[in-house]
Amino acid sequence: MNGNDATAFNLTQHTHKSVIKVAILGAESTGKTTLSRDLAAYFGSPWVPEYMRIYLQEKWDNEQVTCTWDDLLPIAQGQIDLENKLTQQAAQNLQPSRNPNPNPETQKYLFCDTSLFELMVYSNWYYSDCPDALTQAALSHHYDLILLTAVDIPWVADDLRDSPYQREEISAYFESQLNCHEKNFKRVGGDRGERVRQVIGWLKELDS
Repeated sequence: MNGNDATAFNLTQHTHKSVIKVAILGAESTGKTTLSRDLAAYFGSPWVPEYMRIYLQEKWDNEQVTCTWDDLLPIAQGQIDLENKLTQQAAQNLQPSRNPNPNPETQKYLFCDTSLFELMVYSNWYYSDCPDALTQAALSHHYDLILLTAVDIPWVADDLRDSPYQREEISAYFESQLNCHEKNFKRVGGDRGERVRQVIGWLKELDS
């Protein structure tokens, strides 16, 4: 497919050895944003919002038009820019010169409500294709823990969601793509409290 000039985009992921990144992936309306916020609140850490929703909501409000192929790389750029900015913020929070009383036990995390891997999966789901630059970036980016949200909460309609009856199928596709690309992940489910408790346990395992 034709599209944007990939050379206009820099999708390089910035990492920091002191920051543990958690990517939360999954079908629409499966609690990714709620979990990101709950974990950030529990640990006193920043979280990265889903730029695609910000971008597409503005597009819908202004044009009543949904996502197109040409939106994929601008969305990817916005997502990684947000993640890189908040990675730097998370790293600075751990520096005594910036924070006189840092608590590395609770402030060393960055919770990402989606990643370029999710955008790649959706691109292939809807278009049976994905821009090469996006695929390369999505597969090269690293997260210390990848979570896949279970389809065990009610679907909630909004301006952008369009797949209330395909969540199980899309979730299975996410799982197949994670396995295909050898990305280790944990499936997280249950009510809000149970989900947070599950992730806390997995993060403790990472530290041990």
